[in-house]
Amino acid sequence: MKKIDLVILAGGLGSRLGSYTLTKPKPLIKINGKFFLEILIRKFAKYNFENIYILAGFKGNQIYRLFNNKIYNFSKIKCVIEKKRLGTWGAIKNIKKIIKNDFILSNADSIIDTNFHNLIFKNKTKNTDIDMILVKNLNYKSNLTLTRLNITNNKVFFSKKSVYMNGGVYLVNKKLLDDSRYNNAKSIENDVLPNLIKHKKVGGIKSNNFFLDIGTPKNLIFAKKKLLSKIKKPAIFLDRDGVINHDNGYTFKWKKFKFKNFVEKALRYIVKKNYLIFIITNQAGIAKGYFKESDFHILHKKIKTYLAKKNIYFNDVKYCPYHPKA
Repeated sequence: MKKIDLVILAGGLGSRLGSYTLTKPKPLIKINGKFFLEILIRKFAKYNFENIYILAGFKGNQIYRLFNNKIYNFSKIKCVIEKKRLGTWGAIKNIKKIIKNDFILSNADSIIDTNFHNLIFKNKTKNTDIDMILVKNLNYKSNLTLTRLNITNNKVFFSKKSVYMNGGVYLVNKKLLDDSRYNNAKSIENDVLPNLIKHKKVGGIKSNNFFLDIGTPKNLIFAKKKLLSKIKKPAIFLDRDGVINHDNGYTFKWKKFKFKNFVEKALRYIVKKNYLIFIITNQAGIAKGYFKESDFHILHKKIKTYLAKKNIYFNDVKYCPYHPKA
């Protein structure tokens, strides 16, 4: 499976939110005690990303302190703070020498409650530079450039009769960062995407699921009251050794990791029923010195890669690397 990264755009001023963003960046507004950015990261981190990059700007040091070098579901976060305002496309170009893979790009102030598997791991639309998610426009008027979009023959185009708009999540071909036509571009929404759409270089998929942009006071108030209830789902918590895989004693190598009969079928059923899946596992072998914590991480990256091909994802894995006699 091809490696892929996640890039989150978190550099905006949040000026429409007034007093809410006087002392902190918009993605650090709390929703029911959780930073919106953390809610977003946990939403994405179940997918098999090689790296996660947060591109910060306004008061970016706050984001850096909270998230840089943190690991979410076995993906490490790198926070990059722009030294001057670069715009959304400028911020992406700023990490051209750092990022090695094609990447999912997401705004840090909006959320789509959908399965991103098809966008991330489907065969990329032929002859496109970007694939994007379109969502239904429920009276969003802040970005008139990318409203009224539709899809035909797997390509995005402008349509006056369409009720769909840009959902702020894209699959980007890294080679686009080398395209000299966009060397002076500032905004991906205003300077890059409209031109790519015009030349039929944008593919996409539609989502009719819940979408919210917290960039206005009205939407933020709604988020504080309703967001968690909108994205909350039932969950199942599973032990690992002896439940998911055969327990042969301190399993930490992929070649010795064997799923139990019917486990994959059961996991697919749980995913189909739209349950969250969490793994809770004792890993005393780390404390006893039988294997390293890094070995555990390597194994679970391989498990994620294997299951991702089957559209199966664990929302998180919590493990206890201790033992009273170690």
